[in-house]
Amino acid sequence: MNITLAEEVMLLSLDDESGTAKKRQAAGWAVAGGILLELVLAGRFTIVGKELEAADTSPTGDALLDGRLELIRTWLERRGRHTVTGWLTKDHTKAVAAALDSLCARGVVERREHKALGMFPVRRYPEADGSHERALRERLRACVLDGAEPDQRTAGLIALLHSAKLHDLAFADGPRAEVKARMAEVAEGQWAAESIRKAIRDMQAAIAAVTAVTVLTATS
Repeated sequence: MNITLAEEVMLLSLDDESGTAKKRQAAGWAVAGGILLELVLAGRFTIVGKELEAADTSPTGDALLDGRLELIRTWLERRGRHTVTGWLTKDHTKAVAAALDSLCARGVVERREHKALGMFPVRRYPEADGSHERALRERLRACVLDGAEPDQRTAGLIALLHSAKLHDLAFADGPRAEVKARMAEVAEGQWAAESIRKAIRDMQAAIAAVTAVTVLTATS
């Protein structure tokens, strides 16, 4: 079973035992970006300048991606500009919920619900199958700390995490300066065709911009 980039970001964000999400706002941008990146890599959309354009809207076979594929297609039919930033802004909170539902359906996490103060519904998503996250962290460690060459998906994931400033979700105890430098190097590296790299750079810029606004708003 292959989980998506968006689900990988979500797994890194979730506390294994309590099921709470760390850095949920910033992770939300990376989750939405991960879904969009998967669809770009699959040839379903292209990014021209800052604009998102449809290329092939046939299903991918993955429920999470195909749900977003239809939503983006409908959004693109509306009038106005269809920028990467516009879609990420529209989708980042809903993308988190969709990624969590998908992880539950795959049996990777489980949904637990209770009411805070007996009134307010609260959902948590503790780990049910830790093999996926272990393999994910080993992949990231091999590339970032051990210097292995990343494949296209791993490099794309690192680029998403780097642009959303989520380095410590992947490496909470690693050498911070070294981790950031290596993730920046991978994000800018020659690991994909130039058209894909350009799309990644545009998406990185969009995620970095909206993440910065989120951080400033939260601390003001």
